[in-house]
Amino acid sequence: MSLLITDEILNQANMSEEQFKLELAIFLFQREVFTLGKASAFAGIHSFQLQKILSERKISIHYGEDDLEKDIQTIKRL
Repeated sequence: MSLLITDEILNQANMSEEQFKLELAIFLFQREVFTLGKASAFAGIHSFQLQKILSERKISIHYGEDDLEKDIQTIKRL
């Protein structure tokens, strides 16, 4: 599926295409639809940049025990 966001919509929102994609990525991240990686890829920025933006907006990163365990297993495999 493709979604077309017209220039008219961007103008009404007073946003550039990049800003709109970032806001949508953050919204979907907050709703736990996107992971941090997927949200940053969708927004077209590095995950560290997205983490900084989330921090500035006081939005917590969803990182639970399961995420920690997965990261530990990944590190062990390396």
